[in-house]
Amino acid sequence: MTQAAQATAAQPRHAPAKKTRGANVIVPRLLSGIVILLLWEAIVRAFAPSYVAKPSSVVLAIPRVIVDPVFLTAIAETLIAVAQGLAIALAFGTLIGMLMGRSTMVDKAIRHYVNGFYAVPMIVALPLFSLWFGYSPATRVATVVFAAIFAIIINAADGARSVPREYLEVARSFRSRSWRTFPEIILPSSLPYLLAGFRLAAGRALIGAVVAEFFISIGGIGHYILYNSRSYRHDEAFVGVLLLAAFGVGFEMMIGWITRRYMPWYRREEGN
Repeated sequence: MTQAAQATAAQPRHAPAKKTRGANVIVPRLLSGIVILLLWEAIVRAFAPSYVAKPSSVVLAIPRVIVDPVFLTAIAETLIAVAQGLAIALAFGTLIGMLMGRSTMVDKAIRHYVNGFYAVPMIVALPLFSLWFGYSPATRVATVVFAAIFAIIINAADGARSVPREYLEVARSFRSRSWRTFPEIILPSSLPYLLAGFRLAAGRALIGAVVAEFFISIGGIGHYILYNSRSYRHDEAFVGVLLLAAFGVGFEMMIGWITRRYMPWYRREEGN
């Protein structure tokens, strides 16, 4: 048998194996999820008051909540604030991180401050932001920026440091101007790190927006959840929680798809 025939004969064997691996992953997840939901339902019905959320009542509440104008307005306010804060954090965080990664002097000057502020809980900064910006949506945006920017800075700096030296040597050998290496070499080479930082920053930004809405009582999905939970409408509040979880999972899937689609050389195993 020729090598081509052997390769052709071997191809069909891999597809069922891949499907089997997928089934082996999906089935345990579904079973564990069903078990958790059944236990949740049983425990609430047996021991908790009637107003406590349980899976069956949350599912019944979803159709009326997702068409509620108050709910839709809360979603829009939170997501707009998160988008604004992430845009600011991405612009300034990328610039600062690239400077840290390519300049030893800048790295020594601000590295410890960046690491220190990254470890500071955002709830600690909220009282300061509320004093500076008042009990207004500006405080929420400031909290989102604070929550997101340091993750972007750290990953951007790592990406800038990881640029292969050969790339820069080739650019110099072709007499490329130094100011062109940033947009043409350093930034594209750092994109996987930037996406990883943006993935972390997005989750922290959403948490920051919700925490700010809890603290300063302004409109948004966080205030919606807080108001309904205090009004003993736990089903409606839990729909908001599910929305936050769906947003996080959806963003994670989008970043993973972008990485696999446009950077196939980076972490090929993520597509398995």
